[in-house]
Amino acid sequence: MKTLLLLGGGFLQCFVIKKAKELGYRVMVLDADPNAMGFQMADNYAVINIVNEEACLKYAQEHKVDGVLTAATDFSVLTMSRIAEEMHLPGINYKAAKRIKNKADVRKCLFDAKADDTGYSFEIDSLDQIPQILPRVKFPVMMKPCDGSGSRGASRVDEASDFEKACVFAMSGSITHRAVAEPFVEGKEYGVESFVDHGEIHILGIMQKDMTLPPYYAELGHAIPSGLSPKQEERISSCVRKALLALEVNHGSVNMDLLIGDNGDVHIVDIGARMGGNLIGSHVIPIGTGVDYMGNMIRAAVGDPTDFMSHGQHQPVATKLLALTPGKVKALPDFKTIEEEYKVKIEHHLHVGDAINEYHTNLDGCGYVVATDLDVKCAIERAAMVKKTIDELIVRE
Repeated sequence: MKTLLLLGGGFLQCFVIKKAKELGYRVMVLDADPNAMGFQMADNYAVINIVNEEACLKYAQEHKVDGVLTAATDFSVLTMSRIAEEMHLPGINYKAAKRIKNKADVRKCLFDAKADDTGYSFEIDSLDQIPQILPRVKFPVMMKPCDGSGSRGASRVDEASDFEKACVFAMSGSITHRAVAEPFVEGKEYGVESFVDHGEIHILGIMQKDMTLPPYYAELGHAIPSGLSPKQEERISSCVRKALLALEVNHGSVNMDLLIGDNGDVHIVDIGARMGGNLIGSHVIPIGTGVDYMGNMIRAAVGDPTDFMSHGQHQPVATKLLALTPGKVKALPDFKTIEEEYKVKIEHHLHVGDAINEYHTNLDGCGYVVATDLDVKCAIERAAMVKKTIDELIVRE
């Protein structure tokens, strides 16, 4: 029995743990939170901060793990890569992982490789740089942390007078206290999930996305099919492949967010060297494409054979985050009854006594509704309706 080390034991990582155990692997989990949900499902676990490369590497070596993964979070990508490299396990090379963690480096690399249609960007690691940068900036711009995730610290800047404030906001969401300002693009956002296996690039799915209004730009849901024409999807796939080659990604999951401009231009706005969050790997891709994404990701991590062909029936699918009305939960609805009545799947982590926060990033979400239908528009509408129903049925103090 091979052993998989998973970095992170939160709600979204639990789907990976469950899948790995179903496939017959031993699963060890590391997380800084002593109450991490994944610990309850793991064969072995330890309370270790997943950004601590040395501590995680020591644990992996002591337990002689056969593979290492992280999913749905950017924070442990470097740790994953370091362990894989040091122990000669399958994994993205450390140089590529480090570059992808820096949004400014990524943007420069994509710009130089002409991987997409986005213009030049500026990296800011000190507010003292702003007077030199501002005269070269063409507004509006999108300001974001160099190494953030989950839309934290991201905001649109329309005027020079707001540039410094947005920069401070972005730096507050960065581990290294750096920000990047890049051209703001008017358009619709899409997600792309891909996997690099032995140098072969697999584009697993192109997803339409539902986003919050400015200034937070947080995700509210995903859906397949994308609604784009085959020609548009082929253009996106081409940009994704160019980006992966330019970034020298040799192995593993890559999650990308793109904006398609009103004129059809493709703009890659974010890249994560791990499986996407928000049920993309566990629900959206397998239901929408028939590809066993998580199973292949796990097998690839431990060096077992993979199969990225579509198997079985696939159908239109949509998710909605449970971005709910703030308040303290006094009573919850019967989720099983709602699932049966509306023919949906509800994945949540709500408990009586929980505080529901105002929704600014997907970390403020309380779970997801997953709906399938013969038409993607109908699936989106039903998922939204169930989300609204849940919000109305929750009793708050």
